Amino acid sequence: MAGRTLTRTARETIVAVLTRNDAEWIAIFGSYARGSADPASDIDILVRFFRKKSLFQLVRIEDELARALCMKVDLVTENAVSPYLADAIYRD
Repeated sequence: MAGRTLTRTARETIVAVLTRNDAEWIAIFGSYARGSADPASDIDILVRFFRKKSLFQLVRIEDELARALCMKVDLVTENAVSPYLADAIYRD
C-alpha cells in the first residue's frame, strides 16, 4: 500500500511560508519524501536560511507552517542536522 504524499497546495504553502521567512534552500525528508507517510505522519523539512535564525524565530516559523498545513511539522536547519543522521536525511 502506497503512503501519502504532499499535495501541490501543501508544497506551495511550505515554499511560500519559508520564502517569506528568508529561506535560501528547502527540502522535504522523512516519510513524505519516501512516499511512506501515513495519516499520523509529520512533515520533516530541512531548510537553509540566508541569515541565521534564533530558536524563537525557528519555533515561530515551525508553528506558522503547522497552522497553515493543519499538521505537525518538524523544521530542521542544515546546521542542526546530526552527523549521524545526515546521510539518511540527504538520501530521502
